[in-house]
Amino acid sequence: MAGVMGGRKRRLVLFFLTVVSVLSFYILCVNLEIHVPWHMADRLARIHHGNGHDSSPEPSRSQDSLVFNRDHWIHTPPPAATLDPTLVSGSTVVNEHTSAAHVKTATKPRVATTTTRTTTETITPAKKSSDPPPLLGDRTLESKPAPDAKDDAKPTTKESNVQPQLPSTSAAKTTEPPYLGDTYATEEDIPLQTDCPDSITRRVTSTDLADRFLRHVPVLQWAKSTTPDQYERLSQYPGAHGWGVVDYKTLVATLSVLNSSANWQMFDDWNQRSNRSQCVRCAVIGNGGILKDSKQGREIDRHDYVFRTNGAVIKGFEQDVGSRTTHYTFSTNTLRNSMRSYAGQGYRGPPVSEETRYVFLPDHDRDYLLMKAAATHTPVERGPEHSDSPPNYFGENVSASKFKMYHPDFIRYLRNRFLRSRTLKTRYKDIYRPSTGAVMLLAAVHTCDQVSAYGFMTPDFRNYSDHYYDSTYHAVGFFINHDLRMEMSLWQQLHQARLIRLYMRQ
Repeated sequence: MAGVMGGRKRRLVLFFLTVVSVLSFYILCVNLEIHVPWHMADRLARIHHGNGHDSSPEPSRSQDSLVFNRDHWIHTPPPAATLDPTLVSGSTVVNEHTSAAHVKTATKPRVATTTTRTTTETITPAKKSSDPPPLLGDRTLESKPAPDAKDDAKPTTKESNVQPQLPSTSAAKTTEPPYLGDTYATEEDIPLQTDCPDSITRRVTSTDLADRFLRHVPVLQWAKSTTPDQYERLSQYPGAHGWGVVDYKTLVATLSVLNSSANWQMFDDWNQRSNRSQCVRCAVIGNGGILKDSKQGREIDRHDYVFRTNGAVIKGFEQDVGSRTTHYTFSTNTLRNSMRSYAGQGYRGPPVSEETRYVFLPDHDRDYLLMKAAATHTPVERGPEHSDSPPNYFGENVSASKFKMYHPDFIRYLRNRFLRSRTLKTRYKDIYRPSTGAVMLLAAVHTCDQVSAYGFMTPDFRNYSDHYYDSTYHAVGFFINHDLRMEMSLWQQLHQARLIRLYMRQ
Protein backbone atom coordinates (compact mmCIF):
# COMPACT_ATOMS: atom_id res chain seq x y z
CA MET A 1 0.00 0.00 0.00
CA ALA A 2 2.87 2.40 0.86
CA GLY A 3 4.39 1.74 -2.59
CA VAL A 4 1.09 2.55 -4.34
CA MET A 5 0.72 5.76 -2.34
CA GLY A 6 4.33 6.73 -3.13
CA GLY A 7 3.71 6.16 -6.86
CA ARG A 8 0.61 8.33 -6.80
CA LYS A 9 2.49 11.13 -5.04
CA ARG A 10 5.26 11.03 -7.65
CA ARG A 11 2.71 11.18 -10.49
CA LEU A 12 0.93 14.12 -8.82
CA VAL A 13 4.22 15.99 -8.42
CA LEU A 14 5.16 15.37 -12.06
CA PHE A 15 1.71 16.47 -13.21
CA PHE A 16 1.95 19.66 -11.14
CA LEU A 17 5.42 20.48 -12.51
CA THR A 18 4.22 19.90 -16.07
CA VAL A 19 1.24 22.22 -15.64
CA VAL A 20 3.43 24.94 -14.08
CA SER A 21 5.97 24.66 -16.93
CA VAL A 22 3.31 24.89 -19.64
CA LEU A 23 1.62 27.87 -17.99
CA SER A 24 4.95 29.65 -17.50
CA PHE A 25 5.89 29.17 -21.14
CA TYR A 26 2.47 30.39 -22.27
CA ILE A 27 2.74 33.54 -20.12
CA LEU A 28 6.22 34.20 -21.47
CA CYS A 29 5.01 33.91 -25.07
CA VAL A 30 2.09 36.25 -24.41
CA ASN A 31 4.37 38.83 -22.83
CA LEU A 32 6.78 38.67 -25.77
CA GLU A 33 4.00 38.73 -28.36
CA ILE A 34 5.24 35.45 -29.88
CA HIS A 35 2.89 32.90 -31.37
CA VAL A 36 4.67 29.63 -30.59
CA PRO A 37 3.19 26.19 -31.26
CA TRP A 38 3.76 23.97 -28.23
CA HIS A 39 5.67 21.32 -30.13
CA MET A 40 8.26 23.95 -31.16
CA ALA A 41 9.01 25.28 -27.68
CA ASP A 42 12.09 23.12 -27.16
CA ARG A 43 13.50 24.07 -30.54
CA LEU A 44 13.04 27.79 -29.90
CA ALA A 45 14.99 27.43 -26.67
CA ARG A 46 17.96 25.95 -28.54
CA ILE A 47 18.43 28.85 -30.96
CA HIS A 48 21.54 30.89 -30.20
CA HIS A 49 21.96 33.17 -33.22
CA GLY A 50 19.56 34.78 -35.69
CA ASN A 51 19.32 37.23 -38.56
CA GLY A 52 17.51 40.35 -39.55
CA HIS A 53 16.16 41.59 -42.78
CA ASP A 54 18.10 44.03 -44.79
CA SER A 55 16.16 47.13 -45.62
CA SER A 56 14.34 49.28 -43.17
CA PRO A 57 10.89 48.63 -44.59
CA GLU A 58 11.53 45.12 -45.78
CA PRO A 59 12.16 42.15 -43.53
CA SER A 60 12.64 39.77 -46.41
CA ARG A 61 11.89 36.12 -46.97
CA SER A 62 14.94 34.39 -48.39
CA GLN A 63 16.49 30.99 -48.94
CA ASP A 64 18.79 31.61 -45.98
CA SER A 65 16.00 32.99 -43.83
CA LEU A 66 14.44 31.58 -40.73
CA VAL A 67 10.71 31.92 -41.31
CA PHE A 68 8.54 31.34 -38.27
CA ASN A 69 4.77 31.24 -38.33
CA ARG A 70 1.93 29.89 -36.26
CA ASP A 71 2.19 26.37 -37.62
CA HIS A 72 5.75 25.35 -38.35
CA TRP A 73 9.33 26.26 -39.15
CA ILE A 74 9.67 26.69 -42.90
CA HIS A 75 13.47 26.83 -43.03
CA THR A 76 16.22 25.84 -40.65
CA PRO A 77 18.34 28.70 -39.33
CA PRO A 78 21.69 29.43 -40.98
CA PRO A 79 24.73 28.28 -38.96
CA ALA A 80 25.50 31.62 -37.33
CA ALA A 81 22.09 33.26 -37.43
CA THR A 82 21.08 35.19 -34.32
CA LEU A 83 17.35 35.29 -33.91
CA ASP A 84 16.32 37.32 -30.92
CA PRO A 85 12.85 36.04 -29.96
CA THR A 86 12.32 39.11 -27.77
CA LEU A 87 12.05 41.31 -30.86
CA VAL A 88 9.50 39.21 -32.73
CA SER A 89 6.43 41.13 -33.84
CA GLY A 90 3.46 39.70 -35.73
CA SER A 91 3.03 36.16 -37.01
CA THR A 92 5.95 36.04 -39.43
CA VAL A 93 9.60 36.55 -38.58
CA VAL A 94 12.07 36.71 -41.42
CA ASN A 95 15.60 37.78 -42.17
CA GLU A 96 17.69 38.54 -45.16
CA HIS A 97 21.36 38.93 -44.70
CA THR A 98 23.31 38.03 -41.59
CA SER A 99 25.92 35.34 -42.17
CA ALA A 100 28.63 33.69 -40.12
CA ALA A 101 30.95 36.54 -41.02
CA HIS A 102 29.02 38.82 -38.65
CA VAL A 103 29.84 36.75 -35.59
CA LYS A 104 33.17 35.17 -36.41
CA THR A 105 36.12 37.11 -37.72
CA ALA A 106 39.41 35.48 -38.60
CA THR A 107 42.46 36.63 -36.66
CA LYS A 108 45.03 38.22 -38.93
CA PRO A 109 48.63 39.28 -38.34
CA ARG A 110 49.14 42.96 -37.65
CA VAL A 111 50.61 45.16 -40.35
CA ALA A 112 53.45 47.53 -39.60
CA THR A 113 52.27 51.11 -39.12
CA THR A 114 53.38 53.76 -41.58
CA THR A 115 52.59 57.42 -41.96
CA THR A 116 49.51 58.58 -43.84
CA ARG A 117 47.93 61.85 -44.80
CA THR A 118 44.52 60.65 -43.75
CA THR A 119 43.38 62.52 -40.66
CA THR A 120 40.82 61.44 -38.09
CA GLU A 121 37.72 63.05 -36.70
CA THR A 122 36.59 62.39 -33.15
CA ILE A 123 33.02 62.38 -31.86
CA THR A 124 32.35 65.47 -29.78
CA PRO A 125 30.11 65.53 -26.71
CA ALA A 126 26.42 65.61 -27.51
CA LYS A 127 24.08 68.34 -26.29
CA LYS A 128 23.35 68.72 -22.62
CA SER A 129 20.31 67.14 -21.03
CA SER A 130 18.35 70.38 -21.30
CA ASP A 131 18.30 69.94 -25.08
CA PRO A 132 16.10 67.45 -26.96
CA PRO A 133 17.35 63.87 -26.31
CA PRO A 134 20.09 63.13 -28.84
CA LEU A 135 20.34 59.84 -30.67
CA LEU A 136 23.67 59.11 -29.03
CA GLY A 137 22.61 60.14 -25.56
CA ASP A 138 24.65 62.56 -23.43
CA ARG A 139 27.88 60.69 -24.01
CA THR A 140 31.51 61.14 -24.92
CA LEU A 141 33.51 58.39 -26.59
CA GLU A 142 37.02 57.40 -25.56
CA SER A 143 39.78 58.69 -27.76
CA LYS A 144 41.40 55.42 -28.86
CA PRO A 145 39.73 52.30 -30.24
CA ALA A 146 40.73 48.98 -28.73
CA PRO A 147 39.99 45.31 -29.42
CA ASP A 148 36.49 44.10 -28.65
CA ALA A 149 35.60 42.98 -25.15
CA LYS A 150 33.21 40.24 -24.07
CA ASP A 151 29.69 41.25 -23.13
CA ASP A 152 27.30 38.56 -22.03
CA ALA A 153 24.35 40.83 -21.35
CA LYS A 154 21.05 39.52 -22.63
CA PRO A 155 18.87 41.34 -25.18
CA THR A 156 15.97 43.42 -23.98
CA THR A 157 12.88 41.42 -23.11
CA LYS A 158 10.14 43.33 -24.88
CA GLU A 159 9.75 45.89 -27.64
CA SER A 160 7.22 48.71 -27.91
CA ASN A 161 4.05 47.70 -29.68
CA VAL A 162 3.67 50.64 -32.05
CA GLN A 163 5.61 53.79 -31.18
CA PRO A 164 9.41 53.60 -31.61
CA GLN A 165 11.49 54.43 -28.56
CA LEU A 166 15.04 55.72 -28.43
CA PRO A 167 17.38 54.34 -25.78
CA SER A 168 17.08 56.13 -22.44
CA THR A 169 19.81 58.62 -21.64
CA SER A 170 19.23 58.55 -17.90
CA ALA A 171 21.88 55.92 -17.26
CA ALA A 172 24.41 57.23 -19.77
CA LYS A 173 28.06 56.95 -18.79
CA THR A 174 30.76 59.52 -19.31
CA THR A 175 32.76 57.27 -21.62
CA GLU A 176 31.82 54.62 -24.14
CA PRO A 177 33.14 51.09 -24.73
CA PRO A 178 36.25 51.26 -26.93
CA TYR A 179 34.92 48.65 -29.36
CA LEU A 180 32.57 51.28 -30.79
CA GLY A 181 35.48 53.17 -32.36
CA ASP A 182 35.33 56.95 -32.14
CA THR A 183 37.79 58.00 -34.84
CA TYR A 184 37.13 58.19 -38.56
CA ALA A 185 39.16 58.95 -41.64
CA THR A 186 38.40 62.37 -43.11
CA GLU A 187 38.51 63.64 -46.67
CA GLU A 188 38.44 67.40 -46.56
CA ASP A 189 39.59 67.86 -50.16
CA ILE A 190 36.43 66.43 -51.75
CA PRO A 191 34.47 69.47 -52.98
CA LEU A 192 30.69 69.85 -52.93
CA GLN A 193 29.23 69.14 -56.36
CA THR A 194 26.71 71.99 -56.26
CA ASP A 195 26.16 75.35 -54.63
CA CYS A 196 22.58 74.53 -53.72
CA PRO A 197 21.09 77.30 -51.52
CA ASP A 198 18.67 74.86 -49.86
CA SER A 199 20.93 71.86 -49.35
CA ILE A 200 20.81 69.44 -46.42
CA THR A 201 24.34 70.56 -45.53
CA ARG A 202 23.10 74.10 -45.00
CA ARG A 203 19.85 73.21 -43.27
CA VAL A 204 21.24 70.71 -40.78
CA THR A 205 23.21 73.34 -38.87
CA SER A 206 19.99 74.86 -37.51
CA THR A 207 18.41 71.56 -36.40
CA ASP A 208 18.58 69.48 -33.23
CA LEU A 209 20.43 66.84 -35.28
CA ALA A 210 23.39 69.10 -36.07
CA ASP A 211 25.67 67.47 -33.50
CA ARG A 212 25.30 64.08 -35.17
CA PHE A 213 26.64 65.15 -38.55
CA LEU A 214 30.32 65.04 -39.46
CA ARG A 215 30.86 66.50 -42.91
CA HIS A 216 34.17 64.94 -43.75
CA VAL A 217 33.73 61.26 -42.92
CA PRO A 218 34.22 59.52 -46.29
CA VAL A 219 31.06 57.88 -47.57
CA LEU A 220 32.91 55.71 -50.11
CA GLN A 221 36.25 53.90 -50.04
CA TRP A 222 38.59 53.62 -53.02
CA ALA A 223 42.20 52.97 -54.01
CA LYS A 224 43.71 55.66 -51.77
CA SER A 225 41.67 54.64 -48.72
CA THR A 226 43.87 51.73 -47.73
CA THR A 227 47.30 52.10 -46.17
CA PRO A 228 49.00 49.80 -43.65
CA ASP A 229 48.27 52.13 -40.74
CA GLN A 230 44.60 52.54 -41.75
CA TYR A 231 44.37 48.76 -42.04
CA GLU A 232 45.88 48.46 -38.57
CA ARG A 233 43.20 50.82 -37.23
CA LEU A 234 40.21 49.34 -39.04
CA SER A 235 41.06 45.64 -38.91
CA GLN A 236 39.95 45.48 -35.27
CA TYR A 237 36.31 46.18 -36.20
CA PRO A 238 34.19 43.28 -37.51
CA GLY A 239 31.61 43.08 -40.27
CA ALA A 240 30.69 46.24 -42.14
CA HIS A 241 32.30 48.49 -39.49
CA GLY A 242 35.91 47.79 -40.37
CA TRP A 243 38.30 45.60 -42.31
CA GLY A 244 38.30 42.75 -39.82
CA VAL A 245 36.52 40.62 -42.42
CA VAL A 246 39.17 40.90 -45.13
CA ASP A 247 42.91 40.22 -45.30
CA TYR A 248 45.21 43.04 -46.34
CA LYS A 249 46.23 41.47 -49.66
CA THR A 250 42.61 41.04 -50.79
CA LEU A 251 41.71 44.53 -49.63
CA VAL A 252 44.52 46.16 -51.60
CA ALA A 253 43.82 44.07 -54.71
CA THR A 254 40.15 45.06 -54.64
CA LEU A 255 40.41 48.74 -53.82
CA SER A 256 43.18 49.23 -56.40
CA VAL A 257 40.48 48.63 -59.02
CA LEU A 258 38.51 51.61 -57.67
CA ASN A 259 41.11 54.13 -58.77
CA SER A 260 39.22 56.96 -60.46
CA SER A 261 37.07 59.90 -59.37
CA ALA A 262 34.03 57.91 -60.52
CA ASN A 263 34.65 55.55 -57.61
CA TRP A 264 34.89 58.12 -54.82
CA GLN A 265 32.20 60.52 -56.09
CA MET A 266 28.64 59.42 -55.52
CA PHE A 267 27.42 61.42 -58.52
CA ASP A 268 30.28 60.94 -60.95
CA ASP A 269 28.21 61.93 -64.00
CA TRP A 270 26.73 65.14 -62.57
CA ASN A 271 28.80 67.53 -64.68
CA GLN A 272 27.95 65.61 -67.84
CA ARG A 273 24.18 65.88 -67.30
CA SER A 274 22.72 68.48 -69.62
CA ASN A 275 19.49 68.65 -67.63
CA ARG A 276 21.05 68.98 -64.19
CA SER A 277 19.26 71.19 -61.70
CA GLN A 278 20.75 73.67 -59.26
CA CYS A 279 20.46 71.08 -56.48
CA VAL A 280 21.08 67.32 -56.54
CA ARG A 281 17.60 65.88 -55.92
CA CYS A 282 17.46 62.22 -54.88
CA ALA A 283 14.62 59.76 -54.49
CA VAL A 284 15.49 56.87 -52.15
CA ILE A 285 13.22 53.87 -52.56
CA GLY A 286 12.67 51.20 -49.93
CA ASN A 287 10.66 48.10 -50.73
CA GLY A 288 7.93 48.56 -48.12
CA GLY A 289 4.29 47.72 -48.71
CA ILE A 290 3.30 51.35 -48.15
CA LEU A 291 4.17 51.93 -51.82
CA LYS A 292 1.52 49.53 -53.11
CA ASP A 293 -1.10 51.53 -55.06
CA SER A 294 0.71 54.74 -54.12
CA LYS A 295 0.93 56.10 -57.71
CA GLN A 296 4.30 57.70 -56.85
CA GLY A 297 6.21 56.32 -59.84
CA ARG A 298 6.17 59.41 -62.05
CA GLU A 299 7.22 61.67 -59.17
CA ILE A 300 10.06 59.31 -58.25
CA ASP A 301 11.45 59.25 -61.80
CA ARG A 302 11.52 63.05 -61.97
CA HIS A 303 14.39 63.19 -59.44
CA ASP A 304 17.97 63.55 -60.63
CA TYR A 305 18.97 60.28 -59.00
CA VAL A 306 16.99 57.25 -57.85
CA PHE A 307 18.39 54.92 -55.18
CA ARG A 308 17.14 51.32 -54.71
CA THR A 309 18.22 48.29 -52.69
CA ASN A 310 18.04 44.50 -52.54
CA GLY A 311 14.92 42.86 -54.01
CA ALA A 312 13.77 45.95 -55.88
CA VAL A 313 11.14 44.50 -58.23
CA ILE A 314 10.33 47.13 -60.85
CA LYS A 315 8.60 45.46 -63.79
CA GLY A 316 4.84 45.67 -63.37
CA PHE A 317 5.09 48.18 -60.52
CA GLU A 318 6.36 51.23 -62.40
CA GLN A 319 3.22 53.23 -61.64
CA ASP A 320 3.93 52.97 -57.91
CA VAL A 321 7.75 52.85 -57.70
CA GLY A 322 9.06 54.34 -60.95
CA SER A 323 11.35 52.74 -63.51
CA ARG A 324 14.77 54.37 -63.13
CA THR A 325 17.65 53.21 -60.93
CA THR A 326 20.83 55.26 -60.72
CA HIS A 327 22.29 53.77 -57.51
CA TYR A 328 21.71 50.20 -56.38
CA THR A 329 22.87 49.36 -52.82
CA PHE A 330 23.43 45.77 -51.70
CA SER A 331 25.79 43.28 -50.13
CA THR A 332 26.75 40.07 -51.90
CA ASN A 333 24.70 38.08 -49.42
CA THR A 334 21.55 40.20 -49.75
CA LEU A 335 21.86 40.17 -53.53
CA ARG A 336 22.06 36.39 -53.70
CA ASN A 337 19.24 35.99 -51.18
CA SER A 338 17.04 38.42 -53.09
CA MET A 339 17.61 36.58 -56.36
CA ARG A 340 16.50 33.34 -54.72
CA SER A 341 13.62 34.75 -52.72
CA TYR A 342 11.94 37.14 -55.14
CA ALA A 343 12.30 35.27 -58.43
CA GLY A 344 8.60 34.48 -58.23
CA GLN A 345 7.84 38.20 -58.04
CA GLY A 346 9.99 38.92 -61.09
CA TYR A 347 13.32 39.87 -59.50
CA ARG A 348 16.20 38.52 -61.59
CA GLY A 349 19.07 40.60 -60.27
CA PRO A 350 20.34 44.17 -60.08
CA PRO A 351 18.85 46.69 -62.51
CA VAL A 352 21.07 47.17 -65.56
CA SER A 353 21.12 50.49 -67.41
CA GLU A 354 23.58 53.07 -68.65
CA GLU A 355 22.97 55.33 -65.64
CA THR A 356 23.01 52.61 -62.96
CA ARG A 357 25.87 52.53 -60.45
CA TYR A 358 26.41 49.59 -58.08
CA VAL A 359 27.20 50.41 -54.45
CA PHE A 360 28.53 47.52 -52.35
CA LEU A 361 27.95 47.43 -48.60
CA PRO A 362 30.84 45.13 -47.63
CA ASP A 363 29.98 42.75 -44.79
CA HIS A 364 32.50 40.06 -45.66
CA ASP A 365 35.51 39.37 -47.86
CA ARG A 366 33.13 37.88 -50.43
CA ASP A 367 31.97 41.45 -51.22
CA TYR A 368 35.52 42.51 -52.01
CA LEU A 369 36.09 39.37 -54.08
CA LEU A 370 32.89 39.78 -56.10
CA MET A 371 33.47 43.47 -56.74
CA LYS A 372 37.00 42.88 -58.05
CA ALA A 373 35.87 40.02 -60.27
CA ALA A 374 32.92 41.96 -61.71
CA ALA A 375 34.97 45.10 -62.36
CA THR A 376 37.85 43.24 -64.01
CA HIS A 377 35.73 40.60 -65.79
CA THR A 378 37.58 37.76 -64.11
CA PRO A 379 36.29 34.73 -62.16
CA VAL A 380 35.63 35.01 -58.44
CA GLU A 381 38.74 33.57 -56.80
CA ARG A 382 37.19 31.81 -53.79
CA GLY A 383 34.30 31.74 -51.38
CA PRO A 384 30.58 31.00 -51.91
CA GLU A 385 30.60 32.87 -55.25
CA HIS A 386 33.68 31.03 -56.58
CA SER A 387 33.30 30.69 -60.35
CA ASP A 388 35.08 29.56 -63.49
CA SER A 389 33.80 32.54 -65.46
CA PRO A 390 33.30 36.23 -64.64
CA PRO A 391 30.11 37.12 -62.76
CA ASN A 392 27.40 38.63 -64.93
CA TYR A 393 25.08 40.16 -62.32
CA PHE A 394 25.79 43.69 -63.58
CA GLY A 395 25.79 43.16 -67.32
CA GLU A 396 28.49 41.80 -69.59
CA ASN A 397 30.05 45.16 -70.44
CA VAL A 398 30.05 46.83 -67.02
CA SER A 399 33.16 48.91 -66.32
CA ALA A 400 35.04 49.57 -63.08
CA SER A 401 33.73 53.15 -63.12
CA LYS A 402 30.23 51.82 -62.37
CA PHE A 403 31.24 50.38 -58.99
CA LYS A 404 31.37 52.06 -55.59
CA MET A 405 31.84 50.67 -52.10
CA TYR A 406 30.78 52.17 -48.76
CA HIS A 407 33.61 53.03 -46.40
CA PRO A 408 33.56 51.06 -43.11
CA ASP A 409 34.17 54.28 -41.20
CA PHE A 410 30.94 55.65 -42.65
CA ILE A 411 28.95 52.57 -41.61
CA ARG A 412 30.37 52.73 -38.10
CA TYR A 413 29.73 56.48 -37.93
CA LEU A 414 26.07 55.91 -38.85
CA ARG A 415 25.76 53.23 -36.19
CA ASN A 416 27.46 55.27 -33.48
CA ARG A 417 25.82 58.63 -34.07
CA PHE A 418 22.44 57.93 -35.67
CA LEU A 419 21.37 54.37 -34.87
CA ARG A 420 22.94 53.53 -31.57
CA SER A 421 20.82 50.61 -30.43
CA ARG A 422 20.64 48.93 -27.03
CA THR A 423 21.85 45.85 -28.90
CA LEU A 424 25.36 47.32 -28.67
CA LYS A 425 25.25 46.56 -24.95
CA THR A 426 24.52 42.87 -25.55
CA ARG A 427 26.41 39.81 -26.77
CA TYR A 428 25.04 40.55 -30.27
CA LYS A 429 26.93 43.81 -30.65
CA ASP A 430 29.26 42.45 -33.35
CA ILE A 431 26.45 41.59 -35.75
CA TYR A 432 24.37 44.72 -35.21
CA ARG A 433 24.47 47.40 -37.89
CA PRO A 434 22.06 49.77 -39.64
CA SER A 435 19.96 47.93 -42.21
CA THR A 436 21.01 48.18 -45.83
CA GLY A 437 18.05 50.44 -46.53
CA ALA A 438 19.09 52.71 -43.65
CA VAL A 439 22.68 52.92 -44.94
CA MET A 440 21.36 53.79 -48.40
CA LEU A 441 19.04 56.52 -47.10
CA LEU A 442 21.64 58.07 -44.78
CA ALA A 443 24.25 57.95 -47.55
CA ALA A 444 21.85 59.98 -49.68
CA VAL A 445 21.34 62.43 -46.80
CA HIS A 446 25.12 62.90 -46.67
CA THR A 447 25.65 63.32 -50.43
CA CYS A 448 22.45 64.71 -52.00
CA ASP A 449 21.18 68.28 -51.61
CA GLN A 450 17.56 67.20 -51.26
CA VAL A 451 16.17 63.75 -50.39
CA SER A 452 12.71 62.24 -50.77
CA ALA A 453 12.26 58.81 -49.15
CA TYR A 454 9.59 56.33 -50.30
CA GLY A 455 8.77 52.85 -49.06
CA PHE A 456 10.37 53.21 -45.63
CA MET A 457 8.81 52.14 -42.36
CA THR A 458 6.32 54.53 -40.77
CA PRO A 459 4.46 54.21 -37.43
CA ASP A 460 1.46 52.66 -39.21
CA PHE A 461 3.59 49.89 -40.73
CA ARG A 462 1.18 47.20 -39.52
CA ASN A 463 -1.33 48.45 -42.09
CA TYR A 464 0.94 47.41 -44.97
CA SER A 465 2.52 44.20 -46.14
CA ASP A 466 6.23 43.52 -45.97
CA HIS A 467 6.81 44.51 -49.63
CA TYR A 468 4.87 46.44 -52.23
CA TYR A 469 5.01 43.42 -54.54
CA ASP A 470 3.60 40.88 -52.04
CA SER A 471 0.58 39.07 -53.46
CA THR A 472 -0.72 38.37 -49.94
CA TYR A 473 -0.17 40.17 -46.65
CA HIS A 474 3.09 39.41 -44.84
CA ALA A 475 3.73 41.09 -41.49
CA VAL A 476 6.97 42.93 -40.80
CA GLY A 477 9.41 40.92 -38.66
CA PHE A 478 12.17 42.08 -36.33
CA PHE A 479 15.60 40.59 -35.67
CA ILE A 480 18.49 41.48 -33.43
CA ASN A 481 21.01 42.60 -36.08
CA HIS A 482 18.94 45.70 -37.01
CA ASP A 483 16.89 48.05 -34.86
CA LEU A 484 14.02 48.84 -37.20
CA ARG A 485 12.00 50.79 -34.67
CA MET A 486 14.92 53.08 -34.00
CA GLU A 487 15.33 53.53 -37.76
CA MET A 488 11.63 54.35 -38.06
CA SER A 489 12.01 56.97 -35.32
CA LEU A 490 15.02 58.47 -37.09
CA TRP A 491 13.08 58.84 -40.35
CA GLN A 492 10.42 60.75 -38.44
CA GLN A 493 13.05 63.02 -36.87
CA LEU A 494 14.71 63.74 -40.22
CA HIS A 495 11.32 64.45 -41.78
CA GLN A 496 10.26 66.81 -38.98
CA ALA A 497 13.62 68.61 -39.23
CA ARG A 498 13.02 69.08 -43.00
CA LEU A 499 16.18 67.17 -43.82
CA ILE A 500 14.22 64.59 -45.83
CA ARG A 501 10.71 64.39 -47.20
CA LEU A 502 9.26 61.06 -46.07
CA TYR A 503 6.36 59.55 -47.99
CA MET A 504 3.55 58.69 -45.56
CA ARG A 505 -0.06 57.68 -46.09
CA GLN A 506 -1.25 59.62 -43.03
